[in-house]
Amino acid sequence: MREPLPEWPLFGMAEDVRPALALAAQRNLPLALATLVAVEGGGPRPVGTQMVFAEAIVAGYFSGGCVESDVADHAAACLEDGTPRRLVYGEGSPWPDIQLLCGARIEIFLERVPAGDPALAKLLAAQAERRPAVWISDGTRRLCVDPDTQAAWDGAIARHYDPTPRLVVFGSDPTALAISQLGAQSGFETTLVRPKGPEAGPPIAGIAYLRSEPEAALAAIGTDAWTAIAIATHSLEIDRTALAAALPSAAGYVGLLGARKRLPERLAPLRAAGVPESVLARVHAPIGLDIGGKAPWEVAVSVVGEIMALRHARAPETPREPVSKRDREGAWSASRPKEIKPADQEQF
Repeated sequence: MREPLPEWPLFGMAEDVRPALALAAQRNLPLALATLVAVEGGGPRPVGTQMVFAEAIVAGYFSGGCVESDVADHAAACLEDGTPRRLVYGEGSPWPDIQLLCGARIEIFLERVPAGDPALAKLLAAQAERRPAVWISDGTRRLCVDPDTQAAWDGAIARHYDPTPRLVVFGSDPTALAISQLGAQSGFETTLVRPKGPEAGPPIAGIAYLRSEPEAALAAIGTDAWTAIAIATHSLEIDRTALAAALPSAAGYVGLLGARKRLPERLAPLRAAGVPESVLARVHAPIGLDIGGKAPWEVAVSVVGEIMALRHARAPETPREPVSKRDREGAWSASRPKEIKPADQEQF
């Protein structure tokens, strides 16, 4: 008999199941990996969503409570006999008593990954090295490869993984702290940078802290297309130095807190130094979605929301033009390298 799922599904709040995979690998445990491979009728989770089951480990969710317990039962059986399974819920399911409240039909591929599996080790290594990777498996044979190096064979699935999104916040006031905390809670690898700040960082779980100047801080952290930079310092000097370091970097998003009328004075030194207008256009200013609030948590929601919207290649649905006259050119989704794939476009 398997252990029942917890009454409160906190296990489903983490979108990325790689930490659970890493924990199972660290404990040398076999695990059951469930991957959503088909959705019909508008299901609650996109294709590519995953769950992980191992001894005292569960992560992810598919339906918010409709099928998770049954999937857990099949995962326990899969761990026992090692046989991969395809589970169907909704129309055509062998379990008609289990229905999604939304009326969707979903198909889940379930496989047993043994302890010490080489493909899993490669996947976790790619995550540590911030490289995209593709997991290819038919439940018996599995590979982890670089994107575009090998296609899935008949009967196998292919699931694309991007590096963990990263957020760098410059600032020290409540707004910068709120952006940092919400970023960490939302799954970003988050670093707060406060040049010449106090020795001890803020008492916020899950964030790193640096006291160095912007250029040195970004060099120490490293930037890539999956990195977002939020400049929220209320200091004209630090704003300028942070922009000077952030704009030429590989970061996929650079946002600046502050009134639009003050943007020219922040950009003037960069223009004078010959920075091209195409580079200056990368700045999202005023930072964040226009949700009408200015309290710290409201700004944090708008900033993290904008980063997520652009990361998933979506323009904000709330029209900004009549409110802020913001020029959306230079959005992250238009400027990032072609090899980056939104999390909801995994290949199957």
